Amino acid sequence: MTRRRFHAPPAAFNLTDQTVNLAASEARHLRDVLRLKAGDEVYVFDGEGREFRCTVTREAAELHIEAEVEPAKPESQLQLNLCVALLKGEKFDLVVQKATELGVKRITPLITRYADIHLRDQSDAAKRVVRWQRIALEAAKQSGRAFVPEISLPVAFESLETNGACVMFSERGGESLETLRESETITALVGSEGGWSDEEIESARARDFHVITLGGRILRAETAAVTVTALLQHMFGDLK
Repeated sequence: MTRRRFHAPPAAFNLTDQTVNLAASEARHLRDVLRLKAGDEVYVFDGEGREFRCTVTREAAELHIEAEVEPAKPESQLQLNLCVALLKGEKFDLVVQKATELGVKRITPLITRYADIHLRDQSDAAKRVVRWQRIALEAAKQSGRAFVPEISLPVAFESLETNGACVMFSERGGESLETLRESETITALVGSEGGWSDEEIESARARDFHVITLGGRILRAETAAVTVTALLQHMFGDLK
């Protein structure tokens, strides 16, 4: 039977009393949408990789923890930080959703020379991140993950902190993906519809990025981001 899964942050778990408290929105979904009753079995994950089998009590917001269990789906061994230039409309929403389903560990919005949108201020950036975090949470819940990818505030391309093997995907001037050596940690960069400037490509090379070009077709930015994630998970992760 498919698990009925809910999310609660680590602070909501009281392992001494064996209880976990759901947020109001999650409790409403349990009570009013799924119509679960006291004694029904549910699963709650904390967004950091842990999942628990629980039972509903008379108070829909408070559940009794029965046992810690293996998450519905295992995490990929690949630690993938997907860095994507800011995109218009719902395109970045789509990237967040699909990248989460595909198992990324972190998503970093990038401010690049040809980024499709320009943030008004820090408040604008923070509101967008809250939205993306909500999308990532729902995608993790749907896909069986107990880990929700971290989504950082947008950072300038020049200020990006990297870890592991660093890869820039570019429409021009790159090598084949087959040249990339196996790594457990990868920072992967995907540009906007306008691509990368010459200066950004040279800056990446100066920082020892592998510049990779995929095939002969031009992909939309959101398509490229999802494709890159799937390819890297296939090569070095658990998408076999």
